[in-house]
Amino acid sequence: MVIFLVGLVSMILMRTLRKDYARYSKDEEADDMERDLGDEYGWKQIHGDVFRPASNAMMFSALIGAGYQLTSVVLCVISFAILGELYTERGSLLSTSIFVYAATSPINGYFGGSLYARMGGKQWIKQMLLSAFIVPALVCGTAFFINFIAIYYHASRAIPFGTMVAVTCICIFVILPLTLIGTIVGRNLDGQPDFPCRVNAVPRPIPEKKWFMEPAVIILLGGVLPFGSIFIEMYFIFTSFWAYKIYYVYGFMLLVFLILIIVTVCVTIVCTYFLLNAEDYRWQWTSFMSAASTAIYIYIYSFYYFFFKTK
Repeated sequence: MVIFLVGLVSMILMRTLRKDYARYSKDEEADDMERDLGDEYGWKQIHGDVFRPASNAMMFSALIGAGYQLTSVVLCVISFAILGELYTERGSLLSTSIFVYAATSPINGYFGGSLYARMGGKQWIKQMLLSAFIVPALVCGTAFFINFIAIYYHASRAIPFGTMVAVTCICIFVILPLTLIGTIVGRNLDGQPDFPCRVNAVPRPIPEKKWFMEPAVIILLGGVLPFGSIFIEMYFIFTSFWAYKIYYVYGFMLLVFLILIIVTVCVTIVCTYFLLNAEDYRWQWTSFMSAASTAIYIYIYSFYYFFFKTK
């Protein structure tokens, strides 16, 4: 299915872009009067606005950097689980995940910092702090809140207070410095804008488009295919979680994760092309959210599984 999807997307885009280039070459051969009277539309009309910085560039670059880091963490942890059988010892998978996440912090800083610099951002220290703590703050904040409730009720599986302090120290004294190093390296090596054309001083008005070309619709539809590619694997993961069984099919999980990446890339490319062809240059957040919308379907499916499959 993945090979078919990649081939289909490549074929459609190549044929469509070839037609677009042929149409634009005819427009360039026409004189000015014919060009004014002609039907000008499509992605080439916004070439001077497509490289305009995204709205809230600081948050956008921080999320992009965190995405690179989380992708690296998942690939490394699954590989370690396949090679080292981490599932045989209680807590080894979680400890490995924390160690790998801290070790891959320079990846976050490099990609997030370089992207923020290319978009003309000036407050790079704030961006670095946001990149370093956006994921740990959400995950640790939620885990600590639940753990304090478990401690209050004297639950046997509550995490000791010393462990929470150790995780906090890792965030401050390991993740933060490594993210800073990655940000500095990224800004210096890959922080210069290399756009192929100049960005217009005045933003081009965005024309009205059909309802299915709106960013909200594209975002919601963009997560359907990626979720379909991991639907079966999510069923087995939820089954092992709610049945208190050990999940050990990490080889299949690695394959499914690679399939998810490929399908998400293909869907994001198509969604971005549709948006640009509608002469809407606000593609950054739309492309990001169309890929991230897969989480919405996973969240909905988790509710479905809990209420209808755990009886």
